[in-house]
Amino acid sequence: MDEQLILDTFEPLSQEDYINKFEQSQVENESEEDISNVGGLSFSDLAVTGTDWTVETIINQIKKGNIQLDPSFQRRDAWTTKVKSKFIESLFMGLPIPQIILAEQRDKKGKFIVIDGKQRLLSLKQFALPSKNENALKLSGLEVLSKFNRMTYADIENGLFFDDIDAFNNQTIRTVVIKNWRNVEVLYLLFLRLNTGSVKLSPQELRQALYPGEFTDFVNSESGKNQQLQKMLNIKKADFRMRDVEILIRFFAFNFFAKDYSGSMQSFLDLTCDKLNKNFEVNKPLLVNSVNLFNSAINLTFEVFGDKNAFRKFKSGKYEEKYNRAVIDIMLFYFSRIKNKENLIKLRTDISTAFELLCTSDQEFLSSLESTTKSLSSVHYRFRKWGESLSAVTGEQLLIPEGY
Repeated sequence: MDEQLILDTFEPLSQEDYINKFEQSQVENESEEDISNVGGLSFSDLAVTGTDWTVETIINQIKKGNIQLDPSFQRRDAWTTKVKSKFIESLFMGLPIPQIILAEQRDKKGKFIVIDGKQRLLSLKQFALPSKNENALKLSGLEVLSKFNRMTYADIENGLFFDDIDAFNNQTIRTVVIKNWRNVEVLYLLFLRLNTGSVKLSPQELRQALYPGEFTDFVNSESGKNQQLQKMLNIKKADFRMRDVEILIRFFAFNFFAKDYSGSMQSFLDLTCDKLNKNFEVNKPLLVNSVNLFNSAINLTFEVFGDKNAFRKFKSGKYEEKYNRAVIDIMLFYFSRIKNKENLIKLRTDISTAFELLCTSDQEFLSSLESTTKSLSSVHYRFRKWGESLSAVTGEQLLIPEGY
């Protein structure tokens, strides 16, 4: 099962508006407790060093590939050109900026994972080290150094602003490097606590760096262009926080490895990425087909519950505004396995009523969707109860995950 997978039988927003709208609603927030069990973690062996790297040093580290900035990060850029330009202007002016925090990879000395400061590093790269496939950052909206508006790094350099270029390259950025970390849970905890920017980040961004591979690239690409998933999240482009990636990984996780869930969603998703990165080419047809099932399940959920109620909790006589990850999991798991889709749509009133009844009459089921979502008993209970209810309404004997 580890190496070879087998299915269980089976109107556009502006960047600013997009960020604000998504932050205000959509998917319910995931607390630190939901990420991993931090109890018992040891920090005694951590080696934390602080130094002042110059901009030139950081650019050289990026150029050599020592600081991991996956291309997928650039396609999910959170900062606007104006914000990037202000950051670059601050460096030219010698103003203090927030520190960058890196973790040295355990198996590759001198190679670093970004814990905090990804957007700053991406802005630096786009300005001073653009790749062939991206447009160099052209500064705009500068108030103090307005002479550099509409100019790239190359323009400034070719414009004989030598003193300014030297000042920029020699400007220091406080850089903290973490070494000797023993397990990924430590990095997740640091990631969550150290990301203090106005745009909150998702643990999925760290997972991308910790578990690189063909599956990780595949799920990032598939989720980023998936129209059904974007409809679910009410977005028009790939989510800069990678929550669309996480939802798709959760689908794969419960479809292939449900019996391996042990009570930590963070570890479960890590395990999924690790396993599916192995022998990716052999398993690719199965994974591509699973994406089709995923899309079909999203469409079915919308047809059954309607656009306003799909993927939401039912509480106090109404569906809540925000999508719920636990509801998403159980809907997609079973709706991807339904054989008679026409019958499902005909029975949509009965199905939505069955879900509402579970939420109102079964306190344990409701709790499994909100207060104790990640515990082993909660995951087992909500999958089992919804599977039983859906089977009773549709007449199909849906397969409940083994051990649930």
